[in-house]
Amino acid sequence: MRKYEAMLIFLPTLEEEKRAQLLERFKGIIENEGSITNVDEWGIRKLAYHIDDIAEGYYVLINFEATPEVVKEMDRIARISDGIMRHMIIREDD
Repeated sequence: MRKYEAMLIFLPTLEEEKRAQLLERFKGIIENEGSITNVDEWGIRKLAYHIDDIAEGYYVLINFEATPEVVKEMDRIARISDGIMRHMIIREDD
């Protein structure tokens, strides 16, 4: 398994309950074939630039170990989820 870091930026208008459900969905995908080492919720922060006239986002950083298939599934889910504004998953160096 490889080490990865995922940054998820949720819509700031998303209800806390829906955001928690979506975050749990990502955690479930990771824990299915890997392990989570750290989840750091940064909260609402200003964006570097406006995205669809939105100036803020709710940031969550997830560090995990998993297979490349897990990363592909997370990427797919993040792309189709309405609550996610932007996401990035990178592989950490060993």
